[in-house]
Amino acid sequence: MRSPALDDRDIAILSILSREGRITKAELARRVNLSPTPCWERLKRLENAGLIRGYRAEIALTRLAPHVVIFVTIELDSHKSEDFQRFERAIATLDEITDCWSLGGGFDYLLKVTTPDIAAYQVLMDGLLERRAGVKRYFTYIVTKNVKDAPLPLQILL
Repeated sequence: MRSPALDDRDIAILSILSREGRITKAELARRVNLSPTPCWERLKRLENAGLIRGYRAEIALTRLAPHVVIFVTIELDSHKSEDFQRFERAIATLDEITDCWSLGGGFDYLLKVTTPDIAAYQVLMDGLLERRAGVKRYFTYIVTKNVKDAPLPLQILL
C-alpha cells in the first residue's frame, strides 16, 4: 500500500501524536492551525492509510514491578528460509520477547526481552534452546539504565 502524499500539517500531526497520543482533537487542530473538522479528516486519512498503527500508554514499569530489560543477539545454525521461519514462529509465542528485529551483518536477530529477573530470563532462553528453534549462539546485554527514549524524528526523516 502506497502512503498518501503528506504535507507539512500531516507531518506536524504525526509528530505531535508520536509525543502526545492523548492530545485532544481540538488541541491538535489548534497546534497545526486547522479547524477541528479538517484536522479530524486528516487524522482519519492518516489512520486509514496505516500511518498511525495505534495509540498506547507508556507504562512506568519501574514503579509497577521489578523487572530487567535485556537485549539479545541471536545467530542461527543455518540460514535457509525455513530456518528463519522456524525461529520466528518459536519466538512469536513468547510474551517476554517484546521486540525482534532481523539484522544484516554478524548476527541474525536482535531481541528485546523483559522479565521479572535474570533467573526468569535464563529459563526463557533455556526453553528457547530446548524448542530447537535453530539458535547456534546468543549474547546477552543487560540494560542498566535507559538513557534516551524518544519519538521518531519525523521532521528529519520526511
